[in-house]
Amino acid sequence: MPDGNGRKLADEALIMRPNLKVLFTTGYTRDAIVHDGVLDSGVEALLKPYAIEQLAAKVREILGTKPKT
Repeated sequence: MPDGNGRKLADEALIMRPNLKVLFTTGYTRDAIVHDGVLDSGVEALLKPYAIEQLAAKVREILGTKPKT
């Protein structure tokens, strides 16, 4: 994104939809997004590389849904 980043986009989207669930994915090292061992408040992240099953589990967790059996 030439004029911003994912966090800026998410912040702007949250102004319009305060209950929006946001999941960041990144190829950066964990140290680049984690501060003193924790993510910023309200931030959900999945570090690359990840398996589709990990993505699905994280999305279910954030949305508060259970997997179908």
